[in-house]
Amino acid sequence: MLTLNGITKSYGSRTLFAAAALQVNRGDRIGLVGPNGAGKSTLFSLILGEEAADEGRVSIERDTVIGYLPQESAPVGEETVLEIALAITDDFVRMHRLIKAREQKHPDGTQEGEGGHDEAGHDDVHERYNELNGYFVEAKAKQILSGLGFRDSDLDRPARTLSGGWVMRAHLARLLTQEPDLLMLDEPTNHLDLESLLWFQGYLKGYPGAILVISHDREFLDALATAIVEIRHQKLVRYTGNYTKFLKQREAADAQHLAAYRTQQKEIAHLQAFVDRFKAKATKAAQAQSKLRQIERMDVLEAPESDDKKVGFRFPQPPRSGQKVIWLDQVHFGYGENRIYRGVDLEVQRGERIVLVGPNGAGKSTLLKLLADKLKPDRGERGLGHNVSAGYYSQYRVEMLKPGRTVLEEAMDTEAKVTEQAVRTLLGSFLFSGDSVFKRIEVLSGGEKSRLALVKLLLDPPNLLLMDEPTTHLDISSIDALVAAMTQFEGTLVFISHDVHFIKSLANKVIHTAGGRLTPYLGDYEFYLHKTNAASARAALTVGDGAAARSEGKPAGKSGQPALQKANPPRLNVQKQKKIVQALETEIDALESRNAVITGELELPETWKDGVRSNELGRELNANTERLAELSSAWETEAGLLELG
Repeated sequence: MLTLNGITKSYGSRTLFAAAALQVNRGDRIGLVGPNGAGKSTLFSLILGEEAADEGRVSIERDTVIGYLPQESAPVGEETVLEIALAITDDFVRMHRLIKAREQKHPDGTQEGEGGHDEAGHDDVHERYNELNGYFVEAKAKQILSGLGFRDSDLDRPARTLSGGWVMRAHLARLLTQEPDLLMLDEPTNHLDLESLLWFQGYLKGYPGAILVISHDREFLDALATAIVEIRHQKLVRYTGNYTKFLKQREAADAQHLAAYRTQQKEIAHLQAFVDRFKAKATKAAQAQSKLRQIERMDVLEAPESDDKKVGFRFPQPPRSGQKVIWLDQVHFGYGENRIYRGVDLEVQRGERIVLVGPNGAGKSTLLKLLADKLKPDRGERGLGHNVSAGYYSQYRVEMLKPGRTVLEEAMDTEAKVTEQAVRTLLGSFLFSGDSVFKRIEVLSGGEKSRLALVKLLLDPPNLLLMDEPTTHLDISSIDALVAAMTQFEGTLVFISHDVHFIKSLANKVIHTAGGRLTPYLGDYEFYLHKTNAASARAALTVGDGAAARSEGKPAGKSGQPALQKANPPRLNVQKQKKIVQALETEIDALESRNAVITGELELPETWKDGVRSNELGRELNANTERLAELSSAWETEAGLLELG
């Protein structure tokens, strides 16, 4: 359905593609990979006709419908969430609005005049909606929105009141509802939580069209892709299978290419030596010329280049802490009447690399914030061991960066003894290369600020690192750089992540949190998978309390003794629970509305002329966003209890 033939594309002296070719057939599941700046997004632009190739041709089969989801900034106006999901044609949205308006005007189902002047028009609208298969499509859109994490109460909300991530989810729902012949996705998992990601991953497996996806998520590509196309040396190189198989095939191809290159270089050196030795001798001159022509006729292989550039940097190490690093003793915590933890114990030892897992809303981020002293226990104690300095990754994202500085100036502002060249090398590993190190922090995106904060943290790390989703906004090579840094790290690490590769590379202990209980698994992630009999490595990140209880793990008390379980839990007070859920929803709605106002003000040029005001708004937006994450987790827990009750 799609063919790229002889594509060449350059920007000034930089060539992204040279005679590149690609064919996409119906049913293909292709992952597009390559280092940052290799041309992945440019390739999408060429296919979509937004840019023209310098040479070559992009051919699309007649009547092929292409759907595209950008990585950021999908458009939004006055539409509701459901209207975005239904916006597969203008007719759908128009008809849906007419029907909705009539339903709101006549909630009892009566029509204007009851046999009077508006009855025919009412029937025409419904008939046309039926002709468009509207009721089926609407049901499908609602199902998809639910899978992507939207509540029923969200469907009629104006999309402009939502965060950018939720708007992107609504546009993703539109594409899945539309079912284009070719679905082109640029980092579609960036804005999904784990449960939505698992649903989305499963949904795509049964998708009827072809899929071309840019992703830095290895687990996602392993689960979905049947082919990987790598942008390498200005070509599009296709491999059969998922990402793991691609790595093995590329390694074998590289070894074969290296062997062939070395053999050819030896032959060229041998021929050249003959030419150099005998070209001046009359009796051998003809033979020397023959050898020279033989060299010239050769199709000389390019020298192998490594695309996986390792960070040539020894990361500074923190001072050694005591053996007992941090602990929680009989900690109680909740948001209002929503109790997250009741009398929980936890002890972390020096050198442990602990990953926190469990279902959405189970309290993983809350636990990390309790350890980081960002939240105070209602009861109980949080304690730090001898010579322990704790660093919480999220705290660095905005407030620790100085807006007027450049990226390089901010990175160099460290007590660590490092050279500018070493710092620039590290910045390059986290996608700040060339002139981008001279960008001012005030113009950086949220993802860029997060990456810069990570660089600063690695340059001067505390001996206890508490990290919440550190791989967000990183490409595969940057994740590898972070793994390299954390592998060298001699301190203690507690983290949350949904990147299975990152977890498997680092974790030496797993703590499962669900139902207010902590259950440790005294081994790495593979050990945890074995004990929980999880369906997949990613599904195990969201496994509920039941699977954990069946395992051999024990609640994470200091003595390691199993916690006492109540045989008969108290009966749920449904009316009281409804009030808790409604109170959480009210606060969530108020904060989201306030964030929409702040975002609108921050988009005005005059706001940024007032440094004090823009900083105040930025801090408020950051605080509101963190609070929303806490409230959303709390809502999921309480709403789940209400459903069970």
